[in-house]
Amino acid sequence: MASKPAKSKPVAVKLAPRPATKSAAEAPARAADGDDTIITALDLADAELTPAMRAYFDKCMEKLGFVPNVLKAYAFDMPKLEAFVAMYNDLMLAPSGLSKLEREMIAVAVSSHNRCYYCLTAHGAAVRGLSDDPVLGELMVMNYRAARLSKRQRAMLDFAVKLTVTPWEVEEEDRTRLRRAGLADRDIWDIASVAAFYNMTNRIASATDMRPNSKYHGEAR
Repeated sequence: MASKPAKSKPVAVKLAPRPATKSAAEAPARAADGDDTIITALDLADAELTPAMRAYFDKCMEKLGFVPNVLKAYAFDMPKLEAFVAMYNDLMLAPSGLSKLEREMIAVAVSSHNRCYYCLTAHGAAVRGLSDDPVLGELMVMNYRAARLSKRQRAMLDFAVKLTVTPWEVEEEDRTRLRRAGLADRDIWDIASVAAFYNMTNRIASATDMRPNSKYHGEAR
């Protein structure tokens, strides 16, 4: 995906209007029906996409075949959307001592504890795809401790989850355990940054009932 977009003036390009939220009496016949049209429970009008964000959405369509719903959810406010995209690209795609798969595993382990439907669906699909191992994706979603992980991966996920559940209990012993597993201090920073980012996005997604793109469910099965 693209790096942090440059600031630019908006153009009059609008996303399709979102339909009104369905009532319980109008519940869809299938669990994911409507998830690609009713993205959140909030009524926020889409802002005009800047040229940079329009190009970013077009690149998503080219590479993924769809625009992730989280980006559409942020499209009511261009500064927020651009900040989210920049942070995501830096944490998840930029060079790091952690592989892209390892970063996705952190995203899923954190989201599993927080029971975030959006992130478990989207990033569970990413783990399946990057690992070419559908079972690993399911294990990350259900219980990473049941997976046959390397010492490095287990230490990484244990730290990310502890930072999620009881951050006040993190101390030097935890960092020492990571170093003994072969992780450098820069890696520890990146683990903490990814874990913190998904704790934030989990809470935004849960607060707004954000729905994942339906295509994620069938990817890399």
